[in-house]
Amino acid sequence: MISTLQLKPRLLTAVIALFGVMLFLWAKFPLPFLLGPMLMCLLFALGGVKMMGMGQLGMAFRTILGVAAGSSITPDVVSALPKMAGSLMLVPVFVVSVALLSFPLMRHLFKFDKVTSYYCAMPGGLQDLMVFGELAGANLRVLSLVHATRILLIVSVAPFVLNMLWQVDLLARPGSNASDTPLTQLAWMVVAGLAGWGIATRLNILGASIIGPMLLTAGLSLSGIITQRPPAEMIWACQFFIGMAVGAKYVGVTLGELRKVVLAGIANGVLLASVSAVFILAVSGLAIAPALDAFLAYLPGGQGEMVVLAIIAGADLTYVVLHHILRIALVVMLAPLLLSRLK
Repeated sequence: MISTLQLKPRLLTAVIALFGVMLFLWAKFPLPFLLGPMLMCLLFALGGVKMMGMGQLGMAFRTILGVAAGSSITPDVVSALPKMAGSLMLVPVFVVSVALLSFPLMRHLFKFDKVTSYYCAMPGGLQDLMVFGELAGANLRVLSLVHATRILLIVSVAPFVLNMLWQVDLLARPGSNASDTPLTQLAWMVVAGLAGWGIATRLNILGASIIGPMLLTAGLSLSGIITQRPPAEMIWACQFFIGMAVGAKYVGVTLGELRKVVLAGIANGVLLASVSAVFILAVSGLAIAPALDAFLAYLPGGQGEMVVLAIIAGADLTYVVLHHILRIALVVMLAPLLLSRLK
């Protein structure tokens, strides 16, 4: 049961996030259900308002992204997987390049301790890095703010790049109407999302809320049981909870943290985006993959956030998801080993 102490700030956070959606819709700003809650919650958090993410409920809505990715996997997509091998082989090079460039920045310019600098430099998922960072003795407040700022920066800028370079309509519906989707399909999507998440969690699979639903939905898609992708209303709900969670992470940020830690996150985000640009240009220039797919696959935003953008942009979801899975898996597997060698 959620205690009253948790319920009040969570309801307040939801109201603030909803206000962000309404403001963005009224002003016709891009991605109102993602950027509206994210930026509005950020502003209120910096203003001292006590807010809180939605916890497991928010994670449950992330399963929609896994269902969307899994439903896009068809026999034609499976037959095309070997063609992605060349691009996937560059992911380890990308991870190592980012770590080698980001660690000195965190350690020598911003003067974080060695362990904290190391985990700030790794381009992995926030939750995974927080777990390993805590075990290694990193400063969790610094670690959380640096990665949250990196994700916030990339997710805020990426939509405008998509619109400028590929003319992506950021106000378009990200799917069909829920009223046009059969109830049986909606039911299968919910079952696949929640069951896949539960199974992946029991098996301790990283990124369980997305990977589990994706794998289970892929099986149902290949067998012909799920034949449609989640409707727009489900994608919007997912965006709403993701945006809210990112913005609420800035609750309690002090002026000193803004000057140093958030600035470190901005610098890290710019550095990672610059390294990403090199790999994006290489992959697209060598015709390994289309530029749009490479952009969303190599840009180190949060896994969930980048999948949302891939859905809206009409990119190859399988390609994008596989690259982010591999990137995060490499960080999760290698980070503790590399840190022990570093020590």
